[in-house]
Formats: sequence, structure tokens, C-alpha cells
Amino acid sequence: MNRLTAAIAASGFACFALLYTPQPVMPQIAAEYGLGPGSASLALSAATLALAVVVVPIAMLSERVGRRPVIVVSVLVAALLGLVLPFAPNYEVFLGLRVLQGVAAAGVPAASMAYLADALDKKKLGAAMGAMIAGNSLGGMSGRLVTGMTVDWLGWRGSVLLAGVFGLVAALVVVFFLPKAKAMPKRAPSGMKAALKDPVLLSMYVVAVLLVGAFISFYNVAGFQLTGPAWLETLVFLFYGFGSTSAAFAGRLADRFGRGKVLLLCIGVVALGALASLVWVPLGLAIVTAGFFASHTTASGWVAARAPEHARGHASGLYLAGFYVGSSVGGTSGATAYEEWGWGGLVLVILGWLALAAMLAQNSRARVTRESTGAMVVLPRRDRSTVPSTMPTETERVSAGTSTTIANGSGPPS
Repeated sequence: MNRLTAAIAASGFACFALLYTPQPVMPQIAAEYGLGPGSASLALSAATLALAVVVVPIAMLSERVGRRPVIVVSVLVAALLGLVLPFAPNYEVFLGLRVLQGVAAAGVPAASMAYLADALDKKKLGAAMGAMIAGNSLGGMSGRLVTGMTVDWLGWRGSVLLAGVFGLVAALVVVFFLPKAKAMPKRAPSGMKAALKDPVLLSMYVVAVLLVGAFISFYNVAGFQLTGPAWLETLVFLFYGFGSTSAAFAGRLADRFGRGKVLLLCIGVVALGALASLVWVPLGLAIVTAGFFASHTTASGWVAARAPEHARGHASGLYLAGFYVGSSVGGTSGATAYEEWGWGGLVLVILGWLALAAMLAQNSRARVTRESTGAMVVLPRRDRSTVPSTMPTETERVSAGTSTTIANGSGPPS
């Protein structure tokens, strides 16, 4: 892992550690303010929804001012707000600070994907995306563990303050180690149009909404479903370690076998975990976590590789907008479903979301396969194997999310 990839992973670590710290203490927040699971989930959703609203404009800003300044300012401001958060006098002020923290944190995901796509060869992009998502996963796990393991002794305010200090330390690491970017390439003014007209990119934006909505829904209500002391319930967040491993593994698989095939497999793993949670919730959460981070790595890598150079920032921003819309709206919807119908009802709702995500992934896979084979014009010759007059380059195949294997003339191209 080079210095850039490591620093980007560290920025994701800091960002996600700060964004998700309230999740393990939602039952305590709900008890203090007399809230139900759906209302308490706003402690998380307020930040992620704000991030979803501003991530596209900030991604566009990074096209002008550079990726590094956006990331550095983002992690520092988000960390400082994390130190102020536990001193909120009431729930309304707490939610307001969470909104500001979501806006501040938006710069990290808005610029990171495009930063890697600008700097790295597409053949290495899947592995780099896997490392970035692994950093996100470890940050989300660490922030949750800090609050969940200390809330019984420090109270939810003390544990959130401790998490803020933890996030500030991680942010300072990013400031000192994130390398300067190369000169920014000139961007064409039609970047947003290009990011919105490609059906495959549009499908990935929706897939992001559905997948993260399913994932966050499970964790938003896990504290209400599980019984025991808060520190023991918080141990389920150790499953994020599975997510870090699966993200890195999925990135390499996508580079080798094609993103469409790997994404379908990963969505299937999430569905398997949802069903397993009906038998034993911790087992289901472990499988869901591994499948989700693998899916997110594959889908985000597909977006970064497929988007034209002048539209990378826009496409990354739109994907992440979908991601955080799913985190906020989907997460709250899932918590409401649990409140109304219990864990079994939540699982049924999530399986429906996953079925739609799988349909979109399959349609995208079929489309890029048609694009790959349709680019070949075969000229028939007597007593000789046919030779395509136009062969897609390896870069074009990777960008489309398909295998880079070249046919040997004895069978159809892969």
C-alpha cells in the first residue's frame, strides 16, 4: 500500500469514527430524552443526511481547489465539532451539531474516491478502493467501540467526548501524512451530465442507497434487540473487522473477475446474513457486515473506473450522496419497520431492498457485456479465423466492469 492509499484510508478512518459514534449509545440517548427507536436514530441520520445533501457540491469544489485541501479541512472541522457535541444542552442542539458535523465530514468521501482514481492506474484501483473502504470500516468500528465500551462508566456524554478526542488524533495523522496531489487536470464543464446519463452509473447510485440502508438499519436497532450491558452489546461492532477484510478481498476479486459478477455475489452474502439473523442476531450481523463492505467496495470501484475522467468527482459525489441518503433515510425507515413489526418484519423489508439491488446489478452487468461484445465488428474470411476490426482495450473493459480476458478465437469473448 503506497502513502497516498494509506493516507486516504486514514482519512476515512477518522471520518467514520466520528460519524457513527452515537450509534451504540442510542438507547441511552432515547432514555434521557424520552424517544422511541425511530426518533433516536436521528442522532445518526441527521449527520448522514446532511452529508448526503452537500457531498455533490463539495465533490465539485474539490475539482477546483484540489482534493487534499478539501480532505484536510474536512477531518479537522469534523473532529473539532466532535469535541463540542457532548456539551449540547438539549436534543435539538445535539441534532444541530450533528448536522454541522455531517456537512464538515462530507469532504472526505467527496474527494477520496476521485483522488485515488486520478492518481492510480485502473488495474490497481479496485485494490486501492478496498483499502479505503477497509479504513472506513475500521474507523466505524473503533468509534463505536470507544463509545459503547465506556458508556456504562462515563455516561453517553463522556463516551462521546472520548470518541471526539480519538477522532481528533486520527485527523491530525491525516494532516501530516496525506501527500500533495499532482496538478489538477482541467475538467470539462459537462462532467455532471456525463455522470447522470450513464445507466450503469445511475444503477450504482441506487444500489448504494439500498445496500447501506439495509446495513445501517440492522445496526441502528441491534442495541434494542440484544440484551445485556452496553459494553457487551457493543462487541457486535467488532464484526466491522470482517468488513475490513472482505473489502480488501473484494477489491482484488473485482479487478480480476469483473465488478458485475463480484457485486452480485456480495449482495447474495448480505441476503444470507439477513436470513441468518433470524436464527441468531450476532451471526447474521457478522455475515451482513462482511457482505456489505465487499459490496460497497465493488460498487464504488465500478463508479470510479467507469466514469469519464472529467466526471469522476461528480460521479463519486452522486454515488456517495446515494450512500448517505440510504444511511439516513433507509436507516430510519428500517428502525421504524422494526418498531412496527419487530426483527422479522425488518428482515423482510431488507430482503426486498436487496432483491432490487441485485436486479440493478444484473442489468448493469448485462449492459456492459453487450457494450464489450458490441464493440467488435467481425469480418468473415474463408479458411481463416475471424479477426475483430475493433477490439476493446483492456482499460475499456476494466472501466466497463467486465473481465479483461481476451478470447483466443475458439470461443466467445469473456
